[in-house]
Amino acid sequence: MISALSVTDLSLDIGGAKILDGISLSVFRNETLGIIGPNGAGKTSFFNLLSGIRKPSRGQIFIGELDVTDLAPHERAQAGIARTFQTSSVFVNLTCLENVRIAAQAANGKSMNLTKNAYKFPDVVNHAKECLEKVGLSNYAMQRAGALSHGDKRRLEIAIVLASKSEIVLLDEPMAGMSVENVPELVEIIRSLSTVHNKTVLIVEHHMEVILGLADRIAVLNYGELLVVDTPTNVINNPIVQSAYIGEAL
Repeated sequence: MISALSVTDLSLDIGGAKILDGISLSVFRNETLGIIGPNGAGKTSFFNLLSGIRKPSRGQIFIGELDVTDLAPHERAQAGIARTFQTSSVFVNLTCLENVRIAAQAANGKSMNLTKNAYKFPDVVNHAKECLEKVGLSNYAMQRAGALSHGDKRRLEIAIVLASKSEIVLLDEPMAGMSVENVPELVEIIRSLSTVHNKTVLIVEHHMEVILGLADRIAVLNYGELLVVDTPTNVINNPIVQSAYIGEAL
């Protein structure tokens, strides 16, 4: 299997405290890797290192064979990493179509004057509309993003990811704040990232039923260390994981 993303001895120290310590793993192309662990395990810090928000204290990060350890966040994005955050990060005063069009425009290497002649690239606009359709937001194209429900903002973020043409997607607690009735639909949209759109997906999520339903493998972090990377079945039956994660059988 071909590695899409790999890290070697990845570590982060802040003020003398070890946030992440010696993480080494590979994520395969088109794989969905779930990342779980108790609060403070280092999950979001791991994403911060992968996306370039923080620099590691030691270790390396590779996209394929490209060493991106020292690249800035925008350079990581150009290399193929897209990320969503625990809180929605759309442009609330722009329409849904404009949010997605900006990502499509950047991905297509078009002029980034975002206000002048913004719609002179019909291929970009059409791609943005297609991405909105894929997440079920076609009818909201001209609606201001800030007026969307929380669940629809999450769907808009996925449309932006699709428009960016990134090969690797980092999803940081996409179900946070979602109403129970909206979770199944978002799960299927996330599933389509790998099964339909050939993305490699890393997802941090506290909802175990979501992780178990989506992940090909699960990585378990605890106090900044990687305990295990294995299939969902093996992870939930692992007594060390059970003890570290919630102290009882998952």
